[in-house]
Amino acid sequence: MSIQQKLGVWGEGLAVARLQQSGLIILERNWRYKRAEIDIIAREDNVLVFIEVKTRTYSAFGMPEERVDSRKRNLLIDAAMAYMRSIGHDWEIRFDIVSVLGEPGMPTDISHFRDAFFPGLDYRR
Repeated sequence: MSIQQKLGVWGEGLAVARLQQSGLIILERNWRYKRAEIDIIAREDNVLVFIEVKTRTYSAFGMPEERVDSRKRNLLIDAAMAYMRSIGHDWEIRFDIVSVLGEPGMPTDISHFRDAFFPGLDYRR
């Protein structure tokens, strides 16, 4: 496993802990569909939440959440639609981003962006 992969696994672990503390129920981790992977699929009340986790050690080239570009959003949306078909889901959904800035053993900043984007809407931050 590469250093970047280890950092990603670490960041996802922190994200899961934060989401669970916020009351979300984790349903799936690293759910794959074709070329896409949804890092975390969770439920909050009656809302199905698809969560992308971005982890970076520093912000010199931008914040982690800024790395979710239109290509990545489209892959996530396609995978989310496939997941919904697979479970027969027909109620509310949401796409969130969890940004993790730091590294193991160092101070870490975790931000949860609820409703970060929605299918069919142009998202710009």
